[in-house]
Amino acid sequence: MVGRTGAGPRRAALAALGALLVTALPPAASAASPPAPRAPSGVPRTAGADRPPPGVLAAVERDLRLTPDQATARLANEAEAGVRAGRLREALGERFGGAWLSGATSAELTVATTDAADTAAIEAEGARARIVPRGLGPLRAVRARLDAAALRLDTARTPVWSVDVRTNRVVVRAADTAAAEAFAEAAGVDPAELGVELSAERPRLLKDLVGGDPYVIDGRARCSVGFSVTRGSEPGFATAGHCGAPGASTTGYDGTAQGTFRASVFPGADMAWVGVNADWTATPGVRDGNGGTVEVTGSAEALVGASVCRSGSTTGWHCGTVEHQDVSVRYAEGTVNGLTGTTVCAEPGDSGGPFVSGTQAQGTTSGGSGDCVRGGTTYFQPVNPLLDAFGLTLTTTGTGTAALTGAAGDTTGTGTGPAAGPMTAEAIAGRRGAPWEDAPREGRD
Repeated sequence: MVGRTGAGPRRAALAALGALLVTALPPAASAASPPAPRAPSGVPRTAGADRPPPGVLAAVERDLRLTPDQATARLANEAEAGVRAGRLREALGERFGGAWLSGATSAELTVATTDAADTAAIEAEGARARIVPRGLGPLRAVRARLDAAALRLDTARTPVWSVDVRTNRVVVRAADTAAAEAFAEAAGVDPAELGVELSAERPRLLKDLVGGDPYVIDGRARCSVGFSVTRGSEPGFATAGHCGAPGASTTGYDGTAQGTFRASVFPGADMAWVGVNADWTATPGVRDGNGGTVEVTGSAEALVGASVCRSGSTTGWHCGTVEHQDVSVRYAEGTVNGLTGTTVCAEPGDSGGPFVSGTQAQGTTSGGSGDCVRGGTTYFQPVNPLLDAFGLTLTTTGTGTAALTGAAGDTTGTGTGPAAGPMTAEAIAGRRGAPWEDAPREGRD
């Protein structure tokens, strides 16, 4: 259900933290001269990148099947790569074609450009250069044409389409090639501009009508708290738009009155925020599945290939990697654009819960396919567009990261820290109770 959004100014500085993805189009740069080379730094430039929270470290080891040393190295490499990719994104401007990580420890950063003259500058940042025919802007334009066509078409057989920076194409997941070709034709897109992945995936909004855990909407549906936020002096939390309509009331994990949905958008986007009463206190914590919390310091976006973890009320704490950004997903209830696709699993009741990369807030769970027994795909609504749409600021620890311009993407700052951070249900409560586990996926009916 679509509600009114309260547009408001960003309250943040750009932050440069780990595993950041470069999703926003940078300002156009002059194509006449390649960027000047910069020497890569040899150490992480983001706060705490060499000291990952124990809960994050343990989950990355478990879910990505890494040794402790590999997991530690991976998280530090992702943080540093985000900084370097952000600098290159700004320097290359419209020639920038995306960036991604590879290798068990995310040791290899690749940056795409449309101009071979940029190779030296990219390599000077310790990255591999990939020369591609299209920059990120034209790729997003193709996805936008598909988005527009989906408003008038039945896309049940082509439920997911996204920008894939690694192949420099927009990829359509389809039941068969004919369905993908028909979708492209209806959108006025040259099939040569698309990649087709044959898939039986049928993403859905995961619903759980069991009350009394995480937070319950109007006494009937359950979702997970995402990130603690404020708007002016009012505290609250970010969550999924499909979990509740504006005016819907919520009760907390302990069964007491909690708050009211102030704004909600679904479909199109999948974002909402709930204002809470004076009994609840916003904190920057996210439950890590081991009885502890990850304290969030910012909201810099993760690169493709980076590790991400989520916390939710049904399945606990799980990790995986970022597979795609700029994803459009067709649910039975409507199409949602601008999501991020991951290899993390989730199940009903997890909707709305937080995704983090290191200590950086990433987004709130929207939906997906599969489960945490067989594995699956989960999509999240990026947090920074949510903050912008509703004029919110995220709650952070105050230790934050250094504010570095061009470090991999926008972050929205808040009160005590440079870029906002995630929280989970009990965290927002400021009380001890049943532990919040993994992140989000689910919705209202």
